Amino acid sequence: MNPVSELAFFTQLIRLGSLAATARELNLTPPAVSKRLAQLEQRLGVRLLNRTTRSISLTAEGELYLNSAQRILGEIEEMERQVSSSRAKPKGLLRVNAPLGFGRTHVCPAISSFVRHYPEVEVQLHLTDRPINLPDDAIDVAIRFGDLPDSRLIARKIAANRRRLCAAPSYLEAFGNPESPKDLMQHNCIVLRQNDAAFGIWRLSRGKQSESVKVRGNLSTNDGEVALNWALEGHGILMRAEWNLASHLSSGRLVEVLSDYETPPADIYAVYLERLNLSAKVSFFIEHLREFFSHKSDGFFPLA
Repeated sequence: MNPVSELAFFTQLIRLGSLAATARELNLTPPAVSKRLAQLEQRLGVRLLNRTTRSISLTAEGELYLNSAQRILGEIEEMERQVSSSRAKPKGLLRVNAPLGFGRTHVCPAISSFVRHYPEVEVQLHLTDRPINLPDDAIDVAIRFGDLPDSRLIARKIAANRRRLCAAPSYLEAFGNPESPKDLMQHNCIVLRQNDAAFGIWRLSRGKQSESVKVRGNLSTNDGEVALNWALEGHGILMRAEWNLASHLSSGRLVEVLSDYETPPADIYAVYLERLNLSAKVSFFIEHLREFFSHKSDGFFPLA
């Protein structure tokens, strides 16, 4: 009896709850099942079960063996699914979540391209103004920016991106161009209230030096497009991800300020639960996103 067969036998015995039920399931006699269990215990040198003629119960060693057996068998099953699904054709329902602005501008056309390649996939796109709690929502893939604190999630970077500080030429003509992060405290800054981040704290660094500046202004919002429009209308300085600014910077409607300082990264990730790691529809979709964004030039950078 090989180790994998022993693991499967023991987990089946516990699932069925008795030697007799296991014997019927395996088309064996109860003495044969009892002998197989005894051989397993003898090989391990511990007693796994307390058993009577009517019931069985786990010993402490048996509980440890069962937990490990279930985990190992699950990993083997996932590995086999990975191998077999490497050539599988994606199909079925795929539920995607993305931020409102980025979802409309970039995820929507990426999905359009994806379903042209894989018409057997049905995609539901949910756009929200704040990140959802992935383990508790019926979502297969979520698009997120920046750091991901939840260790239960797997994140694949689909595009490199960064934040930039900018303002309209009319604002800079009227109020001047900041020369250091501290100068921002004297400017009208358009502040985004998003994702429970520290409100109005802008972090900038140059070399090994890092500064956190508490900025203020008479306009704030939880909507990135509203903040962008205020900046375009000359109301103040804005910190925003480059994907949202690229076209306005290239046209001159916005001008970058403090360009020699680094701001927190805004890299873009596809996030999903570990159990979906081997799903063909998820893996194909994420690879499609990476390929799709690698050919875009409006605010994205090649992945390393």
